[in-house]
Amino acid sequence: MNAPEAILEMPVHNKNDLAGELAACLSREAVICRAEPMTKHTTLRVGGPADVYVEPASEMDLAGIVKFCGARGVPFFVIGRGSNLLVRDGGFRGVMICLTHANFSRIEVDGECLRCGAGARLKNVAVEARRSGLSGVEFLEGIPGSVGGALRMNAGAMGGQTFDVVESVRLMDFDGNIRELAPQAMAVEYRHCAALKNRIALGAVFKCQSAPRGEIEARMKAFSEKRWASQPAAPSAGCLFKNPAQIPAGKLVDELGLKGARVGGAVVSAEHGNFIVNDGTATARNILNLIDLLKQRAKVERGIELETEVEIIGEG
Repeated sequence: MNAPEAILEMPVHNKNDLAGELAACLSREAVICRAEPMTKHTTLRVGGPADVYVEPASEMDLAGIVKFCGARGVPFFVIGRGSNLLVRDGGFRGVMICLTHANFSRIEVDGECLRCGAGARLKNVAVEARRSGLSGVEFLEGIPGSVGGALRMNAGAMGGQTFDVVESVRLMDFDGNIRELAPQAMAVEYRHCAALKNRIALGAVFKCQSAPRGEIEARMKAFSEKRWASQPAAPSAGCLFKNPAQIPAGKLVDELGLKGARVGGAVVSAEHGNFIVNDGTATARNILNLIDLLKQRAKVERGIELETEVEIIGEG
């Protein structure tokens, strides 16, 4: 972590030093920073600073953080790769928890199942499945996120959804208690998992089926080619809006003639109408104003209420 404000060990004597107090509760392997710019931790590359940014090194560290925040009434938010997330320019007043430590990113093959930590990249899950001759998770390869985020929003692509292939989820409540749940007990819907609104996903077991590696490779190659032919390579948060019942969001934006629409450095992708990309100069405010423009035009011209799939947090 190249952060001048990184803390290894700090005493708890200064009660106004939230980062110092929190650091004293964690293992030496945890990383904790003050005023960490969220531009470094979101795929949109925008966002003001989080008061405290922490990478716990274990489930014990994570339990310590959520209990610390609960006892002090401090807001916290959990991220993985920072996709599907827009942090406002004023930043986040509280503790930003990032599950990128290797202990949260393990992928283990167990027969025809994959046991994956919440921090594991979805691409790595698909690649490990292919290496092991396991089919069923090929569609995860191109989703720019981690297992935890995919569970939280029931992420999907290429006709598949995350919970289509989930056997069980290991999770932690905000008191630090850990349990395992089957999908049937988690109120899963399109792009939403109610059980993870007030719990943290620690990992999941994905159910797969044995298949020839050549068939798996062919599917992944076809998915990849389709994705790169229709989705932008520039920084984005992934799909911006949930698909309305009447029409896919990208097609709606295209029919409204809004591909290429711009506010500052925020641009509606020319490749796919349901993506806003950052040309390298965008602010969160630019993106939010462009979102408002798209929603207004959809409502006025087509009577359709667009609902953001991207999660928006922080202060303006």
